[in-house]
Amino acid sequence: MEDYAEPITAKRVEKVISGYGDIRGTGGNFSYYELGPVLLLPDGNLNEEVGPQKIREYVYYMETKEPLPAEQPADEPYFMGLCRNTAYYFYYERESVTTLDHAFLAAIRTKAEGYTIYADLCAVPQETLRRHNITFKKIPRDIARL
Repeated sequence: MEDYAEPITAKRVEKVISGYGDIRGTGGNFSYYELGPVLLLPDGNLNEEVGPQKIREYVYYMETKEPLPAEQPADEPYFMGLCRNTAYYFYYERESVTTLDHAFLAAIRTKAEGYTIYADLCAVPQETLRRHNITFKKIPRDIARL
């Protein structure tokens, strides 16, 4: 977004707030923020350089509109949190393809009315997903390179 926010725009806003010359200021304050790297690349895939924690924070927030809980259980590394009785999982490994299968489902410890699980692939039949109120969501990334 160019390099003028701090040296030009911020200075102008400060003058409006505090006043300048014979002109009285409006009062108040302001903040500006610098954006980090994009999470989704132009091709729609994840920018994996952002790192798994930032990806998890984004996914959980987009699903729940709440921040990712700080406490994560050690026995469920892919569990993100429980919100409105739905358990959210992000089954992601940067260097390998992840598949939602019966072995993954057997490892789930959190009891909930519904489950939303992100993975690269799904090997569980749709009928089983429906029966257990599981929503599978594909992680947007190019797994062909793996």
